Amino acid sequence: MNAQPHVVIDRSPQEDGAGCRRATADLLSQHCPWADPDAVLLVVSELVANAIRHTTGWWRLHVTVGLDRLVVEMDDSSPQPPVPREPDFGGGGGFGWHMVLNLAGQVEVRPLPYGKRVQATWLRPGPAPATPSA
Repeated sequence: MNAQPHVVIDRSPQEDGAGCRRATADLLSQHCPWADPDAVLLVVSELVANAIRHTTGWWRLHVTVGLDRLVVEMDDSSPQPPVPREPDFGGGGGFGWHMVLNLAGQVEVRPLPYGKRVQATWLRPGPAPATPSA
């Protein structure tokens, strides 16, 4: 079995956005040189901020690097899906979910028995490298 490089942050609500960004940046630099780190870290920041702001319970960030994709998953205790809001240029927010949708290649929101999962996926540009034969 080939384990895919990944990082899981599940110390919520004690963990903050900075720790999540650091762990994700380390994973990207070691295992995913093709990803745009600025885009991925902005998505991670927004997903963590939304989980902290809009849930009253736990959340878990899971980032996985595969041969042909990078997947960022945020599970949290709230069953409510993210709702796009009109951006407020006066400081009222409304930019985060739009950024997530525009920066990630694909975004899915799925209900879970205990809350929801927001999954952002980026596909590797070009062909994936060949895997060694076992």
